Amino acid sequence: MLVLQAIIDGILVGGFYALMAGGLTLVFGVMDIVNFAQGILVVLGAYLSYALYSHLNIDPFLSLLITIPVMFVVGIAVYWTMIKPIKQDRVIMSLLVMFAVGTVAEGILDLIFSSNLVEIHTSYVNSSVRLGSLVFPAIYLYAFAMSVVLLGGVYYLLYRTRFGRSLRASMQNPTAARLVGINTDWVSAFTLGIGVGLAAAGGMVFGLTNSFDAASSYDLISRLLAIVIFGGFGSLSGALIASIVMLVIQDLVAVVWSPTWGQTTFYLVLVLVLLLRPQGLLGRKAVRAQ
Repeated sequence: MLVLQAIIDGILVGGFYALMAGGLTLVFGVMDIVNFAQGILVVLGAYLSYALYSHLNIDPFLSLLITIPVMFVVGIAVYWTMIKPIKQDRVIMSLLVMFAVGTVAEGILDLIFSSNLVEIHTSYVNSSVRLGSLVFPAIYLYAFAMSVVLLGGVYYLLYRTRFGRSLRASMQNPTAARLVGINTDWVSAFTLGIGVGLAAAGGMVFGLTNSFDAASSYDLISRLLAIVIFGGFGSLSGALIASIVMLVIQDLVAVVWSPTWGQTTFYLVLVLVLLLRPQGLLGRKAVRAQ
């Protein structure tokens, strides 16, 4: 029964990790850059939810109506002010820019909130739902449901809207997309905005399920990169599958063997997959046209 419980917990936790990793892989797919600031942006989302709950008593889930639009605008602003102006070596320079954004954001968060660990305490954080001998933490159920809704919304945006067609065209061949009249700059700006908005949602759940400070971003970004590499850069479906598979394996090993090896196995699975399939589960072998 412990094994079944571990599998279910891994699936539930994997759902909101997919939310955070989804924004990272979308940005890479369109802009060809790894957003090294994604970890600190998740933590920023957690701090925003923490501040709104602590000072204004706004429920963390309701706070998403504020934090997601705010973070979406932040993402667009970062693109137009810091990435768009880059004229040469854009891919490499964008990596450095996002790393700098993450470093500056971490310093600002430390200055505002100090380096002490904080938590978001709500009435339902410690509540659970029991089904026979299985116990489901209520916050994991709520977070999983929210992740399904948001990821479903992103899928709808990608495959059922004009913007989605433009985004997928930009992912497949940005040069051809520009030739047929697609404004790839606006596509990139909105994609970064979406990625940062998803970080806000994932950060809210992260804040509800963990104690955190600004330095928590380092473990987060390493995990998110592992998930995205496993699933295949640029693949939203790959990020979802990889999140669930890696978290389930981690929880199973933690229960059957030890929690320490559970953490280690998370990265060992990544190494094994890359040895067998270097492009990741759903990644493409072909190099994109530029």
